Amino acid sequence: MEGVSSPESTSLLPAAHPLVDGRTTDSPLVRAARGDRPERPPVWFMRQAGRSLPEYRASRAGTEMLDACLTPDLAAEITLQPVRRHGVDAAVFFSDIVVPVLLAGIDVTIVPGRGPVIDQPVRSSADILRLRPIDPEALAPIREAVAIVVAELGSTPLVGFGGAPYTLASYLVEGGPSKEQLRTRALMRTDPPAWAALLNWCADVTGAFLRAQVESGASVAQLFDSWAGSLSRADYHKRVAPHSRRAFDALRGTDVSRIHFGLGLGDVLDLLPGIGADVVGVDWRLPLDEANRRLDGRVPLQGNIDPALLNAPWRLLERHVEEVIEAGSAAPAHILNLGHGVPPETDPDALTRIVAFVHDR
Repeated sequence: MEGVSSPESTSLLPAAHPLVDGRTTDSPLVRAARGDRPERPPVWFMRQAGRSLPEYRASRAGTEMLDACLTPDLAAEITLQPVRRHGVDAAVFFSDIVVPVLLAGIDVTIVPGRGPVIDQPVRSSADILRLRPIDPEALAPIREAVAIVVAELGSTPLVGFGGAPYTLASYLVEGGPSKEQLRTRALMRTDPPAWAALLNWCADVTGAFLRAQVESGASVAQLFDSWAGSLSRADYHKRVAPHSRRAFDALRGTDVSRIHFGLGLGDVLDLLPGIGADVVGVDWRLPLDEANRRLDGRVPLQGNIDPALLNAPWRLLERHVEEVIEAGSAAPAHILNLGHGVPPETDPDALTRIVAFVHDR
């Protein structure tokens, strides 16, 4: 691939990448992710592209979720919808964290109202040995969709994303969503070699997924860890963090800022910069000024509007957003977001109103 030198660093990104040709370099999101503090905090919302939007429901009518993710023009259209509607400072690529698992040959479906379901869970050393690496050619629909989106976005950056290895492993072992991950944690403690092999495989498929998005034009990358909040600090540090670092390592040489967001990770926030996170996402449970204290004031933060308040009266939501912005001002930089994803029953006008409020401050 053609590499290009910039005044700041040497990047392996192609010459047409928005960070290389300058389209997104000075965008509020990219600046904040690099530790600069723009005039106002950039704002985008996890799960902003999806079920809360009527145009999304119309676009996806009659199309299965994973089919939509792998249809480039449809995935691109859904990615762009919240940018048009809300005027957010970033798009986030519309896909699902299990897409690379599917592309690597695992039979997975997304069941409405439940989530990803694995027909044949991975629960033994023999199961893990049968896992195969992802074929780079299988990622062609992802690259194509990202290229379509980036061409439309102009100076608005795209956030690429992937599932953290622990969360992917929990789906594979449990066979579907699980709040406690009993089988997963049992495997982690009873068969450490099998566990390490499984987590390495998960890190590699999600790393390939992230890299495909970044090389095709994403300006920032985010790793989601939905389930690691069930772990002790010791288990996270010893048995999970090295594999999350391996997933982020897939982006070496790209000069793209990396965000890590996990649910219930307040007790391990200080470990996240060590796995490669340039920005730490914080859920709604922990005030941002306290998160900044735990990180010694060294790391930009993302978050953390409580999604439960999105349908509250505006005066309450406005006050809450103001409090989040004020708490975020303690950090080196702050990206305003939710403390989790947009709930499907959210009134889209609430998101539009938050964006306008932040932009007008």
